[in-house]
Amino acid sequence: MHPDQLKALFDQQAPSYDQQWSKLAAFRDGVHVLMGSIFHELPVNSRVLCVGAGTGAEMIYLAERFPHWTFTAVEPSAVMLEVCRKHALEHGFAARCSFHEGYIDSLPATEPFDAATCLLVSQFILEPHERSNFFRAIAQCLKPDAILASSDLSADLKSDTYQNLLGVWFRTMAGADVPPEGLQRMREAYGRDVAVLPAREIEAIIISGGFESPIQFFQAGLIHAWYSRRATHVVGA
Repeated sequence: MHPDQLKALFDQQAPSYDQQWSKLAAFRDGVHVLMGSIFHELPVNSRVLCVGAGTGAEMIYLAERFPHWTFTAVEPSAVMLEVCRKHALEHGFAARCSFHEGYIDSLPATEPFDAATCLLVSQFILEPHERSNFFRAIAQCLKPDAILASSDLSADLKSDTYQNLLGVWFRTMAGADVPPEGLQRMREAYGRDVAVLPAREIEAIIISGGFESPIQFFQAGLIHAWYSRRATHVVGA
């Protein structure tokens, strides 16, 4: 899917996005709880880059758990970013945030960050080399040894295991009130508009983008999450 089409889709979904996926909040919450434990070693005044921040769910969790952290939200959808800003105001941490409408490569230069999040974002970049460059752009914004927490849909589309798991996945989506036509669009999108790759291939892309070997810390259905440290030397950094 072209970036402009994807942006338009998220602009449309933004007002009802959180409500739409509320029945699957356990997936999101599981990632957040473990991510918080992974980030626990970071400095008390850490600066965190949230790439593809969406409505700001991970920022809400981290801001409450780490009250002295500051956040930079990067999000190309203006409507999503406005919802994110509204949530930050409602939860009382907007003063600790900056909001950038756009992509990571248009983020103004700043001091390097202590950590970054990138949740269910890179899967929309179909070409592996561009996906690697995306992670490299994140790495270039981070301090050496900073931690990236990322998640994406992951599976071997050619395996029997995938076909079995896919049935479970779509029954779960149906239980979350995704209508039949929505399920069909999702089924058609996987492998075409969403780069669902085997975990080992995603891990290799993250490494090629300037990070050390990722450690998988979560899986729920097709969602996989990893954490990895920025490599000491990153091309272009």
